[in-house]
Amino acid sequence: MKMKVMIFMFIMMLSFGSIVGYAQPKKCPVLSDLDKTSIKNKKEVIEALNTLIPKTYGTGLEDLPDIYKKWNVVTAKPFPKTVGVKEEEDYFGMAKYFCGKEIAEKSWLVRLDFPKAPGANLAQGQIFLAKSKEKGWFVWFRYH
Repeated sequence: MKMKVMIFMFIMMLSFGSIVGYAQPKKCPVLSDLDKTSIKNKKEVIEALNTLIPKTYGTGLEDLPDIYKKWNVVTAKPFPKTVGVKEEEDYFGMAKYFCGKEIAEKSWLVRLDFPKAPGANLAQGQIFLAKSKEKGWFVWFRYH
């Protein structure tokens, strides 16, 4: 698994330049601020996306103003539940690399599909969420 994550990170660096400059959260969540969650919170996460997605993505781009107004949830699960799922567990590795194992284990992966987006790059979204004890759900990293 470690080798897989390292290869993935190397490919990201080659594709997108510096990992620090491109794919890294501005700030990691504070572990003591995070609430414990489980897969039982999935409905709550899905409801929170109605607020979180517009905050995270806005409504669109200059040439595509409505691109992010409609979305489908492909995956919404706690990171530990991604282990063994090929297209998801690398994101768990990223979360651990960025902010540590404890933060990653209290966070969620949400994979999105934006049906109004042209092309695979714009049509797919991945966000990392956690739940604050005080303020509720928040996005701490947006990959796409």
